[in-house]
Amino acid sequence: MRAAVFEALGEPLVVATVADPIPAADEVIVRVGRCGICGSDLHMTQEPAFGVRSGTVLGHEFAGEVVELGAQASTLKVGDRVAVAPLRGCGHCASCLQGQPAWCSRMSLQGGGYAEYAAVTERQCHKLPAMTSVADGALVEPLAVALHGLSVAGLQPGARVLVMGAGPIGLGVAHWARRLGATDVVVSDLTTLKADLAHTIGATGFVKADADVVESVRTSLGGAPDIVFECVGRPGMLAQALEHVRVHGSIVLLGLCTSQDSFIPFRAVSKEVRFLTSAYFTIPEYRAALDALNGGTSTAQALVTDTVSLAAMPAMFESLRQQTAQCKVLVTMDAHAEPGR
Repeated sequence: MRAAVFEALGEPLVVATVADPIPAADEVIVRVGRCGICGSDLHMTQEPAFGVRSGTVLGHEFAGEVVELGAQASTLKVGDRVAVAPLRGCGHCASCLQGQPAWCSRMSLQGGGYAEYAAVTERQCHKLPAMTSVADGALVEPLAVALHGLSVAGLQPGARVLVMGAGPIGLGVAHWARRLGATDVVVSDLTTLKADLAHTIGATGFVKADADVVESVRTSLGGAPDIVFECVGRPGMLAQALEHVRVHGSIVLLGLCTSQDSFIPFRAVSKEVRFLTSAYFTIPEYRAALDALNGGTSTAQALVTDTVSLAAMPAMFESLRQQTAQCKVLVTMDAHAEPGR
């Protein structure tokens, strides 16, 4: 089969022919229909902290069609369309049984979506409703990650929210914040390239992250934010979030920063700020994201700004390292598919 393969840090992915996957007893083979390019994959291919090995096929935001069953697979059949929850736990520990495989001691992040076929455990697969496209199925995972951030924050209706970063996760957070009752949601970013998109998915304001960003945010929100979601993942964001948040407010960290960062502790102590961290999602949150996309009418679908073939994927992957108007780009294994959703 064809796949986009990681070879070395700092090097582009390479489309190559690799061995077809063979299902273990509890696995199924999924013919990948769409796979999202995730910001974490951009980090993984540049930073040694993630320990990605040469020859790895990344891609964990994918959906497709079941084409082969392992010997013990019993709930799916060939032809089922599924979205794949990429948190691969043992399936029988307390965390897995509670729908929290992210905290299973044997959890691994399921890759393989940048390929024509992927082997996944049957329990990771969630059937797509008849009115849900495979493209929407590939959007479930990032929406679930964003929803988990809202769950961690304990957002209450009427809250004023700032989202730092207009990438797919940041805009997903803005989408859920409005859906869950936040009165005002402002998104800040280094450029205004995604300002229109932010408003489309539900943000009430967009602010360029310049020297006057703190004042601009407060003007747009009508005061300091109750909750700041840091979705950038770069040094300096914690200190900036502290300047934004109100007294007794919360800062939720979703951005992946693998470098040391610092802030002035007294600034946090004097405001009695709560620092919260958010990683992955629970299975109920994954299901909620899937349900929200059913029927094809969710504003979150606007997050998908392009679809590219596997052959064109490495070039697009590299271009996403720069500031761009693109948000969520999907990869299709169909060489004849038209661009777009």
